[in-house]
Amino acid sequence: MFTGIVEEVGVIRQIRRGRVSGSLTIGAEKVLADAAVGESIAVNGICLTVTAFTTDCFTVDVMHETFDRSNVSLFCVGTRVNLERAMAAGGRFGGHIVTGHIDGTGTVRSIREDENARWYEIAAPPAVMRYVVEKGSVAVDGISLTVAGVKKDAFLISAIPHTRSNTTLTERKRGDVVNLENDCIAKYVEKLLGGAGQKSRITEDFLAQNGFL
Repeated sequence: MFTGIVEEVGVIRQIRRGRVSGSLTIGAEKVLADAAVGESIAVNGICLTVTAFTTDCFTVDVMHETFDRSNVSLFCVGTRVNLERAMAAGGRFGGHIVTGHIDGTGTVRSIREDENARWYEIAAPPAVMRYVVEKGSVAVDGISLTVAGVKKDAFLISAIPHTRSNTTLTERKRGDVVNLENDCIAKYVEKLLGGAGQKSRITEDFLAQNGFL
């Protein structure tokens, strides 16, 4: 589990591609302080497993599903990526629950300045927009952000200078593709309430009878 608080920006050093899968070697520093084979590191919000490492880089395997769901296929040598180690027990929870399992990709539709803030409008598919709510949380390339506005096919986030300067968000431009992960709580609640074709005993009548409404 991650929190969406990016620890550092790493650089893609090598990409190996097979027919549908591959591996990445990423230059880094902070996230390697306690590295071990088998540990998880979020790369642009994607939970990937360390298969090898040195003092200044680590390697991860990337499977077919990850290429299909994320912007990994757009990486090239020199691409800068957001990095975060898995949350340590007892650590500060500065963002929100981020699993590192990408729900889909979005596209930066527009960017505008607002004094010290910068607004990004990100177009997203219906499967992602379904769980996006104003003042809720969303992970964009692994960055925990607050949803500042919602449209039919897009949402808005407003980023302060610290967030931009410590992540790849400062490099994003109109038309860029970004990884998106919804707040997982929304998906669990939907299933428990019988959404997406599921049946549930928890109905409005049930809640009223038990004093919740």
